[in-house]
Amino acid sequence: MSISESNTAAASLPNGDWGRPRAPPGGNRVTVVLGAQWGDEGKGKVVDLLAQDADIVCRCQGGNNAGHTVVVDSVEYDFHLLPSGIINPNVTAFIGNGVVIHLPGLFEEVEKNIQKGKGLDGWEKRLIISDRAHIVFDLIFTKQLMGIGPVYSSKAARSGLRMCDLVSDFDGFSERFKVLANQYKSIYPTLEIDIEGELQKLKGYMERIKPMVRDGVYFLYEALHGPPKKILVEGANAALLDIDFGTYPFVTSSNCTVGGVCTGLGMPPQNVGEVYGVVKVYTTRVGIGAFPTEQDNEIGELLQTRGREFGVTTGRKRRCGWLDLVSLKYAHMINGFTANQSWCCLQIRWRDHTSLPSKPRSLK
Repeated sequence: MSISESNTAAASLPNGDWGRPRAPPGGNRVTVVLGAQWGDEGKGKVVDLLAQDADIVCRCQGGNNAGHTVVVDSVEYDFHLLPSGIINPNVTAFIGNGVVIHLPGLFEEVEKNIQKGKGLDGWEKRLIISDRAHIVFDLIFTKQLMGIGPVYSSKAARSGLRMCDLVSDFDGFSERFKVLANQYKSIYPTLEIDIEGELQKLKGYMERIKPMVRDGVYFLYEALHGPPKKILVEGANAALLDIDFGTYPFVTSSNCTVGGVCTGLGMPPQNVGEVYGVVKVYTTRVGIGAFPTEQDNEIGELLQTRGREFGVTTGRKRRCGWLDLVSLKYAHMINGFTANQSWCCLQIRWRDHTSLPSKPRSLK
């Protein structure tokens, strides 16, 4: 089908106001912001800058294991599930199908940030959640089941539950939740789950979240092919944590390279525009795994202290080391960055440059 034919077909879609100015041929282009290292490069800050004139800001993968910090008018906001761009009152925030959502965490995140300032005023009217996004349940936050990995596992095993299941038929959802909970209990006999109590809480969340849940594919299609819009995608984690291309097995559970944008939102690759690779001028990593340029010495300690390198989500100290140009070239091979943003921690003042050696003393 040609572009003109596809536009004619789109005009016949229901509920579309196709008399407005059209997007460019093929649709609006989406600007993507991705981490080019192991995360914590400052993506949230870059997104906040680009979101000042954006219409839509999207999350395409990951969950509340991601953490982005944004400072507006001297107020520090911490985001985990919400796209950072929601701080702009003119932005529509979209959580795509590739994101896994912990509902208690989402509402807790909102409440904490509301207490800090007015940046989230009207958030519930500006947040759209894909009906295909999978749900993270409290039962996985135990000693036996930690993190969001089990949710992606159940997604691949086709036993997981999605937002559409929750908001469309709660009785059917309840039966499937019981089956899932009993599956976990059979694998982990010591796991204690108050099934009825969990369902009662989920019903309350369902009533609050239902107005925000939409057909994500159709929402994004309208955004791409309606009037010209500036659409921004905020990646979580980073290239070297990608489930396929990262330092496996010490990686996250989703595709946090550019391909995850298409599968995590439901959009064709022809609509990908500029791809920003965000880089910190040194390298950090949280947790175990390969780190060739790590400085496990006083230099690494200096970087960690001056850069205030603590995880937004976990609070753990980040491992620090020299900028790794080999890994950056590898990240560029996969993502094809068309724009870049280097990010220097402001806590490291130029007056302190003499305390750092002019070149690496050693590469571990």
